[in-house]
Amino acid sequence: MTQTIAPRVRMLVLLFLAVTGALLAGAAPASAHAALTGSDPAQGVVVDKAPTQISLTFSETVSLNDDSLRVLDPKGTRVDTGKPSEVSGTTYAVQLHSGLPDGTYTVTYQVVSADSHPVAGAYTFSIGSPSETSVSVSDRTAGGGVVGLLYDVGRYLSYAGFIVLAGGAAFVLVCWQRGSGVRALQRLVVAGWVAMTAATLFLLLLRGSYTGSGKLGDVFDLALLADVLQTKTGAALVSRLLLLAAAALFIAVLFGAYDKREGDEKRDLTFGLAIGGTVVAAGLAASWAMAEHASTGLQPGIAMPVDVLHLLSVATWLGGLTALLVALYRAPADRPVDTAAARRFSRLAFGSVLVVVATGTYQSWRQLGSWSAFTDTRYGQLLLVKIGLVALLVGIAWISRRWTARLTDTAPEAAVATSAPEKEHVTAPAGSADAAEQTSGGTGPDAKGSAGAGSAPAADTERAAQLARQRAAVDATRQKRLRDSDTGRSGLRRSVLAEAGVAVVVLAVTTVLTSTEPGRTEQEAAAANRSSSSSSASSDSADSASGALTLDMSFDTGGTDGKGVVSVDLDPARTGPNEMHVYVTRPNGRAFDVPEVKVAFTLEAKKIGPLPVAPDHITTGHWSANGVQIPVAGEWEVAVTVRTSDIDQVTVSKNAQIG
Repeated sequence: MTQTIAPRVRMLVLLFLAVTGALLAGAAPASAHAALTGSDPAQGVVVDKAPTQISLTFSETVSLNDDSLRVLDPKGTRVDTGKPSEVSGTTYAVQLHSGLPDGTYTVTYQVVSADSHPVAGAYTFSIGSPSETSVSVSDRTAGGGVVGLLYDVGRYLSYAGFIVLAGGAAFVLVCWQRGSGVRALQRLVVAGWVAMTAATLFLLLLRGSYTGSGKLGDVFDLALLADVLQTKTGAALVSRLLLLAAAALFIAVLFGAYDKREGDEKRDLTFGLAIGGTVVAAGLAASWAMAEHASTGLQPGIAMPVDVLHLLSVATWLGGLTALLVALYRAPADRPVDTAAARRFSRLAFGSVLVVVATGTYQSWRQLGSWSAFTDTRYGQLLLVKIGLVALLVGIAWISRRWTARLTDTAPEAAVATSAPEKEHVTAPAGSADAAEQTSGGTGPDAKGSAGAGSAPAADTERAAQLARQRAAVDATRQKRLRDSDTGRSGLRRSVLAEAGVAVVVLAVTTVLTSTEPGRTEQEAAAANRSSSSSSASSDSADSASGALTLDMSFDTGGTDGKGVVSVDLDPARTGPNEMHVYVTRPNGRAFDVPEVKVAFTLEAKKIGPLPVAPDHITTGHWSANGVQIPVAGEWEVAVTVRTSDIDQVTVSKNAQIG
């Protein structure tokens, strides 16, 4: 029995580790769920007079501390007062010192979005005229590094623990009440409770560093922990711990007094445990809903209850599936999981799947908002993967339902009857006096006398131990034969094991989804950026008249991180020498670096060009070139080549009147 199960268990564990490692290691640092939609001064602009403050506008409310917004001069010295404040709604500002000299200034921000995820970024603007800057912000990330990876692992364990705890308990209480006395199921549910409790404490310790410095050494900083306890996420984690204390009492009753009750007393206790367990499980699910995606954005009053229902249904389905798997493999021969229990779970799982599909459809609409978000955003792409895996899971579940219909309770009884004579035949020689006396060194009274009175107890103990070992071996063989005697039961075990393997992958993808920016937010930020670009484009002529030209062009190289917007600023946009700045941003407006940017100017009317320009890299997403010569006035084509990898590049162009 053990040799048969061990390879499958090892395979499932290896699958768990491989998938979790691939998804977590392959994922980028936790994506921001609040996007920067505007700033004043705007990215890349050159202002004549030093501003008195810097203001940033996000797509949703964020949490701030004294270091959330920083403004650095070209030498990297802070020039802000360090006390950011809320201006109105989702706009936040920090005051600047007076009398700032000319040059390029860097604005960095690191805040926490309303759905608990950290947000970080940076951009530059200039006073008077641009200058070289020593500030480097290319490595500024939020929720990344070792701390970010550990935080994702903690999130995965907390989800897995909740599913096993709530789903396993529901399986015992609703489908197989006799299972409350099965030690393997007891250990499974308790392991779920332990995993969820440990993961919650782990997340509390990591939270301060995860949303702040990202340093592993800050995990045990008590001052950061005190700050975390005052946040919405901290309150949710503490509430989860308190509810887990109540869950411990529920487990103690379910696997203690409950198994000893009979008749009306057991029915009353079943009703009480069902009510209490539902309340505790709903409270645990709400600890996620109140602090993450469902608590902010569109229709939070509807989204939070739907999220709770979704989590409860997933736990009932996948947690019950795990409990059924353990029962099929590890339940003792005298208490096997019966046909009625398997069929009750089949009906319960079917209803749970319907609820999961309905609530998941609403959540997908809420987080995406459009069909294009399925393919144009990372959240949508991950969601497509999850939908495919869930469809596969439902297909395997359908096979399991067919095996459940073939189950019978008569085959195991026949197996017991068949194995009984065999047990007597095997164990009889072990208890024979001849074998025992030969082992002790003699066969008759003389031998016993010569051995002495003191050797008899030792011989009896050895014979009893040998007999117990043989009986245990025979019992193990009989149990294996009993389990394998029903082809329906054997087929159900295999299909449930396959379901559990796919469920592990689904849970890993779900964990990554919860730390990925929703598609609706990403597209809204991109729309705001395009609106800003359109405004800039419509004022190109006016800018040229006032001595400046800004051209915005979308690009797509087709590779990883291949989409974005490239902006070319030319000042004074007249014949003779000009100053040029090039900015590269993602579709959501965040600056990012690419390996190479080149610009070329062509005047087709007079057959001039292309005149190539290779700008110098200044900071993240910012390139600059001085002394760009425009020989004559005319309708110039400005072509920008953007290379995002060794093989992925594209050239985009736009015409503008220069001079």
